[in-house]
Amino acid sequence: MLISDLRIFQAVATVESLSAAARQLDITPMQVSRRIAALEEELGVRLFHRTTRSVSLTAEGEAFMPYANTMTEAEDSARGELSPSPVNAAGVLRMTAPSVFGQSIVLPMLSRLLESHPELSVDLDLSDRVVDIVGQGLDLALRVAPLVDSELVAKKVTANPRLICASAGYLERYGRPSCLADLAPHHCILLEAVPRWPLIVDGKLQRKRLQGRVTTTSVDAVRAAAVQGLGLAMLTYWDVFQQLRDGSLVQVTLQDAHMEELSVWAVTPTRRYVPTRVKVFLEALEAELESIRRIGP
Repeated sequence: MLISDLRIFQAVATVESLSAAARQLDITPMQVSRRIAALEEELGVRLFHRTTRSVSLTAEGEAFMPYANTMTEAEDSARGELSPSPVNAAGVLRMTAPSVFGQSIVLPMLSRLLESHPELSVDLDLSDRVVDIVGQGLDLALRVAPLVDSELVAKKVTANPRLICASAGYLERYGRPSCLADLAPHHCILLEAVPRWPLIVDGKLQRKRLQGRVTTTSVDAVRAAAVQGLGLAMLTYWDVFQQLRDGSLVQVTLQDAHMEELSVWAVTPTRRYVPTRVKVFLEALEAELESIRRIGP
């Protein structure tokens, strides 16, 4: 099985046209047709539905695509590792990130990353839900939620502790809690996915139910409600680092409890054959976070 045939297969599947794939690859449509036919013969299945106007993947073609991606990415990674010259990332980086982290950290760094790697493009899904990266065909997921056991590979990028915060105006009006018992009368802004706040008390994790006048499914909405003075919020550091710096939110610490320690994790489908585009992105992300930390609170 030739890697060049797999790249032709990928191109046809992407543009859904033999002639368009030929133009993209700078070969003739006849060559594309012959190489697809050879690949189908080798695999013993039909990979595409063909009509006079369009080309689309069969069920077998859909099933084969992840394997084709793995093999072409393995070649790219090997060439990148062995190349004596600086590596330029290419292709489409398909990734997902939490909405607030993506807007605050990932999006601002993309202009510099793409300028450094002109052949790279990014398909970014911003979502607070846990996405099936294997099923969705993604290269990378950035996650801040506690990780569950899985066959995925996770690398810690940076610490991201939970913290309690509120606007200065809210604290002036309702008082600043200093211990766990002080939280009871306060208005708390609740995230639907975390109805009980995880707190470490005497070294043990407790999940405390609090009163909430505002409940939302969005981390961004929790942050916005806190800035507007609607109550206390439990968020992570990288959700609110900008607001803590500009004073629109103030961190609240408790004498008898502290918040759960989380991290930002880079999750990939496999440890082997990590595409160069993923490595380049993670290097840029770590550099971005380090530059923010150097600025200080």
